[in-house]
Amino acid sequence: MKNTIKNITLIISAFAVLSLSSCSNYLDTEPITETTVESTGKVIANAAEAESRMTSVYASFGGEYWQLDYFFNGDAQTDNSYAGSDNTQNFQQDEYRILSTNTNVSRDWGYIYDNINKCNFILNYIDEPKDLPAARKEEMIGEASLIRALNLFHAVQLWGDVPVATKAVVNVNQANFDEVYPQLYPTRKPKAEVYAAIIADCETAIQKAPASTFKFRANKGAANALLAKVYATKDNPDWAKVKQYSDAVIAGGYTLLTNYDNLFDTAHEGNAESIWEANGEGWGSPIGAWGTSMFYGTDWKKFMTPSNDLIQTFTNEGDVVREKSSIIRKEVSWTDNYWASSNYPFAYKMRITDGKQNFYLLRLADIILLKAEAMAQTEDLTGAMTLVNQIRARVGLGKVSAVNKENALDLILKERKMELAFEGHRWFDLKRTGKAIEILSKQKDGKGVILPYAGNLNQNRLLWPIPQTKKDANPNLTQNPGY
Repeated sequence: MKNTIKNITLIISAFAVLSLSSCSNYLDTEPITETTVESTGKVIANAAEAESRMTSVYASFGGEYWQLDYFFNGDAQTDNSYAGSDNTQNFQQDEYRILSTNTNVSRDWGYIYDNINKCNFILNYIDEPKDLPAARKEEMIGEASLIRALNLFHAVQLWGDVPVATKAVVNVNQANFDEVYPQLYPTRKPKAEVYAAIIADCETAIQKAPASTFKFRANKGAANALLAKVYATKDNPDWAKVKQYSDAVIAGGYTLLTNYDNLFDTAHEGNAESIWEANGEGWGSPIGAWGTSMFYGTDWKKFMTPSNDLIQTFTNEGDVVREKSSIIRKEVSWTDNYWASSNYPFAYKMRITDGKQNFYLLRLADIILLKAEAMAQTEDLTGAMTLVNQIRARVGLGKVSAVNKENALDLILKERKMELAFEGHRWFDLKRTGKAIEILSKQKDGKGVILPYAGNLNQNRLLWPIPQTKKDANPNLTQNPGY
């Protein structure tokens, strides 16, 4: 290791600075020279600093990953939407020809692990401030654990095997370099180990996070909901656990809103259906919700243009209510291969442009349909369709029934497509159900012609490449097959 320590520097702000800026992502740290700096004193000196770090954790929901890429990754890579805009990095995603040098992939890795590192500062050092009430300390542990779990859940779905970061590195010097090296230059952990870490964090959150009524914070109900999704998504899903944690959510005092559009009109924030939502607080706040302007507006060609396929799905189902809440049409000044400029569609669930738009991380309809999926997987077709029809009844659609397990799963997947469009779910739903290649290879344009890039998707492309910049900085990272 002596030779390794030579010519090493560690970007000092990630380890030495005790302000919030010290929460930079140590997975991005690059060795350069042999200069090191040690921090002195406490990382979290008092209760005020602890609260400031907690604010920084929540402020991550105002960053680029959660305001833009979360939605784009979940919908624009699918039959719900086209890339929109004119960004070649986004076209690579949309057309399943993404490269390891794609800057969106690199920035999302950075954002996710930066968010995790912010959580680690709290989880590693929350015992330091002596003026922090014990009850508040427990809440912070629960909140940081759940937010870390959420980010790691996104990482494992995007890249497969990923590092599991649990330590925030503050001091780096020659004496402790052997100890901190695995944290600074981590290896990818098998998915099973990643999911075990996510589950452990969620279980901590169930015990310690705030009550489910705190919808703008990581809370107990959200921990149950995330566990249901995790057990459905991991290899060899545990459908009994999915039902268990879905039931905990459904019995937790949540109810579906009668009016579907009320979910998105900003007049009903923190509503009865909401489990956990990011709270847009206006410009200049920790979460200034700027993401709306990326999807809605006629001043420039926006991201995530609704697809012919999605609109045809709404039309075939007669689903006027959810289409109207999900898509709005405007006259625009640009031309497009898919839509006329006189009647151009925009994603409309994000529609408020004053920086106060909330968005859902988890809501009840998602979990009801997830329980329906678990019931179908365990051959309870009647129970599964009862839940699907509960969702359909809200928007005035008739009942459906399933003739067999496969038919039930297809009906549930279609219902999720309509119910959760533009909320960042579709790509992960298709991957989880093993339907991604089958469905996305058949995407058609408005004339019924298969899209020219639909055939690009293959098994390797279901995972993103490890960003080349991160591999260059960390020799311990291996690349995914096919890149």
